[in-house]
Amino acid sequence: MNRKDLPLILACCFVFLVGVMDRTMANSGQLKIALCQIFSLDGDREGNFVRIENALIEARDQGTQIACFPETALYGWVNPDAHQRAHPIPGEDSDRLCRLARNYSMFLCIGLAEKDGDRLYDSALLIDHQGTILLKHRKMNILTELMDPPYTNGKEIHAVDTPFGRIGLLICADTFVPENLQRMAECQPDLVLVPYGWAAKEEAWPQHGKELHKTVSNAAKAIGVPVVGTDLVGEISHGPWTGRVFGGQSVVADKQGKIVASAKDRDRDILIVNMTSLR
Repeated sequence: MNRKDLPLILACCFVFLVGVMDRTMANSGQLKIALCQIFSLDGDREGNFVRIENALIEARDQGTQIACFPETALYGWVNPDAHQRAHPIPGEDSDRLCRLARNYSMFLCIGLAEKDGDRLYDSALLIDHQGTILLKHRKMNILTELMDPPYTNGKEIHAVDTPFGRIGLLICADTFVPENLQRMAECQPDLVLVPYGWAAKEEAWPQHGKELHKTVSNAAKAIGVPVVGTDLVGEISHGPWTGRVFGGQSVVADKQGKIVASAKDRDRDILIVNMTSLR
């Protein structure tokens, strides 16, 4: 063998192995999703990355193919500091998330702030196990009164084909709007992933979790596919809702809207759900 040919041979072997892995995932007959209900501290970017990676390790060790995280998991929801700290997509934050997905060979769905020029978006990504961004969604129902200046609202709804079927993304309050659910249904997904930031006053919990379950159930029935809603644990630290609590209770609903799995109330939880029987 000519040593000059070695890089080409190694590259071909890598492509072959990736193809084998993709076919294995597609044909395994099992789809395990981890609802990674982490504690997220507003503005603690490095600490939040640590908590994200620890959740990925736990999910990987349980045979998970897709790990789902909450809304704006790096800087916190309605945190105006993100206007100065957030990055474009692709950019520093998303590149780091892509490396994590690749390192742990897992699909990753996560919400993060996105800077685009002078605009800030509340966005979500679906990243594959090779670290490639498959889909980006920008939140449309942005609740402008909760941050000054507010997020810029997104306008588009999409789904993307994956080895596990066609997957769509929405974010939290997007699921309040019937038109958004209808538009998602028209994308013909097999599964919809929704990062949430579900907050209420301290005394409203644990009852407020029932409203999250009702919202996810309604979305699943309206779209006609299973919906995975991943909330966080923490507290809002800026704006009119300062002090309101994110109470967890992440949830999965099947296509009829039946709640089939729910995470802990107000505590970290890595909830593993076998989605195969729901599709």
